[in-house]
Amino acid sequence: MMKHSKYIQAVQTKWAIIRSDDRLIVIAMAGLVGACSGLAAVALNRTLHYLSDMFQQVHHHWWAFAIPAVGASFSAIFLNHVLHERAGHGVPEVVYAVSRHGGLLRFRSSFSRLVSSCLTIGSGGSAGPEAPVVISGAALGSNIARMFALRERQRIVLVGCGAAGAIASIFNAPITGLVFTVEVILGQWQAFNVIPIAIAAVAGTEVSRLLQGNQIAFAHQQHFVVNIVDIAASFGVVFVATVVSVLLGRLLNGMHHVAERTPLPGWVRPAVGGAAVGIIGLQLPLVQGEGYHAILEMIQGSFHPGILLAAVAIGAKMVATALTLGWGGSGGIFAPSLMIGGLVGLFYHRALTWLIPSAALSNEGCFALLGMAGLVGGILQAPLTAIFLVVEITGGYAVILPLIIVSALTSTFCYYIEPGSFYLRELIEKGQYMPPGTDARILSDLTVGELVETGHAHVPGDTLLSEFIEILQYSNQHVFPVVARDTSRYLGLVLIHRIRPYLFDRQMRGMLFVEQIMEHDVPTVKSDDELSHVLEVMEDQGLDALPVVEHDQFIGMVSKATLLDRYRKELIVQAGM
Repeated sequence: MMKHSKYIQAVQTKWAIIRSDDRLIVIAMAGLVGACSGLAAVALNRTLHYLSDMFQQVHHHWWAFAIPAVGASFSAIFLNHVLHERAGHGVPEVVYAVSRHGGLLRFRSSFSRLVSSCLTIGSGGSAGPEAPVVISGAALGSNIARMFALRERQRIVLVGCGAAGAIASIFNAPITGLVFTVEVILGQWQAFNVIPIAIAAVAGTEVSRLLQGNQIAFAHQQHFVVNIVDIAASFGVVFVATVVSVLLGRLLNGMHHVAERTPLPGWVRPAVGGAAVGIIGLQLPLVQGEGYHAILEMIQGSFHPGILLAAVAIGAKMVATALTLGWGGSGGIFAPSLMIGGLVGLFYHRALTWLIPSAALSNEGCFALLGMAGLVGGILQAPLTAIFLVVEITGGYAVILPLIIVSALTSTFCYYIEPGSFYLRELIEKGQYMPPGTDARILSDLTVGELVETGHAHVPGDTLLSEFIEILQYSNQHVFPVVARDTSRYLGLVLIHRIRPYLFDRQMRGMLFVEQIMEHDVPTVKSDDELSHVLEVMEDQGLDALPVVEHDQFIGMVSKATLLDRYRKELIVQAGM
């Protein structure tokens, strides 16, 4: 019995030591989160392959265009009406949760997008499985952190661990999982984040390899030899990839706005988009689904359609992806970007070879890889993610130099043309995106309720000026809230520097009431107001403090000095994360 109690005591002591160190507890949880995310990714991957094989047998029939419509419609019904989740690919929700809500995500998000994307992609919709597994893994990380009652910044890192494990598992690419999470989801490189996220990425990858084998997604026998001519030609790929990336992003955004303005029920819109994709697929079957088979053919140099059909396929795949995602289908943009990028590289190579037959270019599979890196880098505005993704899923290490050139330049040009990446554009349009390290991001972690000073003395509105002067003699306040004597309803604010003429006029002291000399138009704030907005109001009004009022009742004051002091402390905390 004594040995048993000593054992329990030792375990409790070790757990207490781990919990006392932010880094240790996150590292301890990272492997678990990564493994769970990897299982979710494997489940989605196998289900999609099963559905794809099942529907492949009937896609040649004339009525097969209805299959993507039915799948997308059921996806929307399940997501919107059964689970009451909003449509979309989910990555913006993860970024929003990290930047505004401390990484809090609902548990049902861990499976909602998995099911809906299975219905959309498996039935023939043009989308990828990456975004659904990202929100699934992130939700698992968030809820595991909540289960163990971890602190906010620990929870945010575990959300990143879930995303990393999911991406690493779906692509069998651990470095891509790590880089994508840090570059896109968290938006900043910090030592506190990198180690646990790396562990999660490795755990997710190992789960995938254990259950599915250690297979490169696009294994090929091609031997790429890159020379100075290929490097020079890669700058042309940058131009074409930039144009196509911008067009694809705007087409997706425009299609989404068109669908929103269409007076159709929410479950019918995805059916319209799915039916349109099905009609396109009757003539060009390669635009449906993930497109992985076509990508492999392009890399291997066995893509048989000619240059004109390749150009048509680029436009068709862009339209199919916009119809799928813009009209309410569920899925990600990774796989379509890879396929469109491969087609762009292949088209560019064939066009250049036709124009300059003597050009000693590498084979078209090499340029397909460059186009893939360019499209992913341009759409996500994440060059490192694009580089490591293409290298890991294809084994194309021989083309690393032009890959870097294409990915870095394309993402840079897209950054200057578009306000944000595809994943962030929706948040930017709604004013909900707060980049890491900015004032707005730091202030978003604080609330008016945390900074309100409740010890301020207030005076009734019917107080005579002479009585107020007596109160003023024993106070160091520069502002006095004024309230109704009977109801305590907030009336206004007395600013001492604005009533000095009355204070020194002896005749007025016994004639004026405080409510006659108070300021009526000083803005008030509420406990849930954004602190960035509060600070702007203070600057506009030239005030150092504002009253906090809820339901016409005075709560307290929020001062610029307190706000800036807490901002400084929060900046120190976030800089050391």
